[in-house]
Amino acid sequence: MTNNTLQARAAWRDPALGTRRELSLPQGKLVVFESGAGDPVVFVHGLLVNANLWRKVIAPLSREYHCVAIDMPLGSHTVPMPDAELDAPGLAKLVISAIERLDLGPVTLVGNDSGGAVSQLVLAARPDLVARLVLTSCDAYENFPPPFFNFVGTMARTPGALTMLALSLRIRAARRLPIAFGWLATGKLDPAVGDSYALPVNDRAIREDVRRVITGLDNSQTLAAAKTFPDFKNPVLLAWSAGDRFFPERYAERLAADFPDARIEWIANSRTFSPEDQPAVLTAAITRFLAESAVRDPR
Repeated sequence: MTNNTLQARAAWRDPALGTRRELSLPQGKLVVFESGAGDPVVFVHGLLVNANLWRKVIAPLSREYHCVAIDMPLGSHTVPMPDAELDAPGLAKLVISAIERLDLGPVTLVGNDSGGAVSQLVLAARPDLVARLVLTSCDAYENFPPPFFNFVGTMARTPGALTMLALSLRIRAARRLPIAFGWLATGKLDPAVGDSYALPVNDRAIREDVRRVITGLDNSQTLAAAKTFPDFKNPVLLAWSAGDRFFPERYAERLAADFPDARIEWIANSRTFSPEDQPAVLTAAITRFLAESAVRDPR
């Protein structure tokens, strides 16, 4: 595989995400994708995926809503951010900066996996920017990151280990292993999507970004954010994968108890990546939530 081919496959984004924009923020350049019109819905993915995670959800939602998917600097991005703070609070500041730069006002914030933890920190720091919150299966409380991923932290601190991971992920079959995406999705990833997730980390600058992200994960951050949940009175949807390997159902139930206005919808036959496994079911749950909460609290 030539470098040009590798870069092209790493950079591919589904046209369903909409128009690519490169935002110049104080922290650096951040790529987002916009489609549709209406109330704004901002999507935040987790570690070692990118905006492509949301492609099957954004395609139908953008018929009624202004959808913005952020390419977070979490290892599957293509524009390095060497000067940004990339611990979890720094990532939350990036989301806040993007919302402000796009002048979106209060948004519906949708998070998955570690992007759900970032969304919680956004809510804690700037609740005025969040009209509604949707959390799919994600890190929360002391489960940030899940214990299974302790080895990732070890890799990030071991010279050369992330380079070896990058080389292994060039092999599509290896992506089905538990240490890659095997326990995060029920089926095989579309090859083009899997390439866009796995290949960017072959770039040294991207590896350095993700190393800083991983070494900056600390559950004291999510535990502190959780203290603010009782103060958030706006609607919350917990669209949680039933039987998730990394994010047990008890965390959804705990979140539902802590937020004053929250409900759970279980996503069956799905792992953490419900936007990959059950996009139609997830989209229907989000659509119902948006419609019902708009009737209760029109904006």
